[in-house]
Amino acid sequence: MTDIATPAPAPPLGRTHARRLRDIYRSAGWPSQDLLEIELLASGMLQRVAGPAGHETLRVTDAGVAYLAETLLRNRAALSKHEALVGRVAGEMVRAGRITWRGLSLRAQLPPETEGGKVRWCMVRPDVFSIRNTTVQEYVDPIVHEIKVHRADLLGDLRRPEKRAAYLDLGGECWYVLGCDAKGRPIGAADEVPTECGVMLMENNRLLVVRAAPRRARQQLPLGVWMALAKATPVAGLHEDEQGMLSDADVTGG
Repeated sequence: MTDIATPAPAPPLGRTHARRLRDIYRSAGWPSQDLLEIELLASGMLQRVAGPAGHETLRVTDAGVAYLAETLLRNRAALSKHEALVGRVAGEMVRAGRITWRGLSLRAQLPPETEGGKVRWCMVRPDVFSIRNTTVQEYVDPIVHEIKVHRADLLGDLRRPEKRAAYLDLGGECWYVLGCDAKGRPIGAADEVPTECGVMLMENNRLLVVRAAPRRARQQLPLGVWMALAKATPVAGLHEDEQGMLSDADVTGG
């Protein structure tokens, strides 16, 4: 009796698989013949189609389309959760009398890779960036808030010290704001975040300061940052009833 081999289980799919599926769905379907493509074929997400001239192209199957739709829903849910917490933090900064921006692209300075080397520059996009409402440049007090709602995203970010260095170059303070998972548990702990950054947690619909960000020496914002702020639209100001709760000192920041 001939043994029949049991098919191997389909490999788990991740973001790179979904990205490749989207690329093939939008293209003519020319094969890459790499490992990623093999896994998608084995999972039934792709199908090889022979052309009239004998060449092969790839077609996203119905199962692949369903998988893409599922990942789209997950991505939208994750984005909505992230944007909701970004909006909450931005609102708190506005209520504190600060001028606040969301998703700004800013040019930051990095230290040289070697002693005596050239200063490096990079572009970063902090979730929330705010300054005091003041006419005194030395009192601007820039603050960066980085929002994380998924643990994998947090851990990936913590492995990027140059990103934190860029944020610290831009802001007098840098904060990590950590959301909760599906069971309501914080996605991280304060001791996982480097001590040069402050930590806030979202618990019971309240933002709690777990560890204050170290106060750094007052610094003047470079001209490039001022230009980016001038071109961008800040978060809308407070309503009149909320504005009245702020003292003159809070509003002027000076």
